[in-house]
Amino acid sequence: MTEYLIQQLLNALAFGAEYALIALGLAVVFSIMGLVNFAHGEVIAASAYAALLFAGLGLGAPLLVIGLAIAAAIAVSVTLERVAFRPVRNAPVTTGLLTAFGVSIVLQNLFQLLISPRPQAFPALNGLNATWHIGPWAVSSLQVMELVVALLAMLALGGFLGRSSLGIAMRAASRDFATVRLMGIQANRVVAAAFVISGALAGIACVFILARRGGVTPDMGFSLVLKAFVACVIGGFGSLFGAAAGGMLLGFIEVGLLVLLPQEMGGLKEALTYVIVTLILVYRPEGLFGSRRDLGDKEF
Repeated sequence: MTEYLIQQLLNALAFGAEYALIALGLAVVFSIMGLVNFAHGEVIAASAYAALLFAGLGLGAPLLVIGLAIAAAIAVSVTLERVAFRPVRNAPVTTGLLTAFGVSIVLQNLFQLLISPRPQAFPALNGLNATWHIGPWAVSSLQVMELVVALLAMLALGGFLGRSSLGIAMRAASRDFATVRLMGIQANRVVAAAFVISGALAGIACVFILARRGGVTPDMGFSLVLKAFVACVIGGFGSLFGAAAGGMLLGFIEVGLLVLLPQEMGGLKEALTYVIVTLILVYRPEGLFGSRRDLGDKEF
């Protein structure tokens, strides 16, 4: 029983860390631009296909694949900012939202047409998913590494935002972009930095997704980004800590439901997860760590 509970705890921590990484990628861009980048999932998929290409070219050493996957995610993220999101930077929020959805659908269709709609096997990172024996317990190395790497990435992001001049400029831009521009800081530089960070987080998440699934699909990132969006809402959009905390909480909710629900009711996990999320938002509409705003009287 103890071993089972420890395994489920590790599952919750690993899933939560994965959601937190992706949610942070969304939150960094949102805090600067006010844009919910639903194409973030396709950045993950593009990174995975790039890793598949590199492995096919003989560059299949795990460390090399990891570095190239992260570099590819950064390149794709920055390219999308320049080509798709910069032209609509000053447009209404709904325009940016529709642009992000459009980019997501276009990229998914390109993956299907130019590569394949079928899953592509990718065994290059299977070695990361080994079994470690710690005393009487057997744990997955992938789960431990995912949690540790996610924590290190969060600490690195916090250090960058708190200590570097560019990070401080990004924090200031998240408060008042107009004032930051009046102080002589280039808007393009700040926005590009946000997309670089977002891409790096997507690449890190992609590595662990590939190691766990052992395959690539055109829509592999879409459902994860929807869950990461939910995590951001739970934590409070605009709060990086809230995004990470929301991701971890969502992981615990999902695994907890799998443990508590009878086997014949396992199909209700997704529905009950959103019921719990709704209840949280009923009592904390701004999210767990978001700031409360007065939206005015909406009674008729």
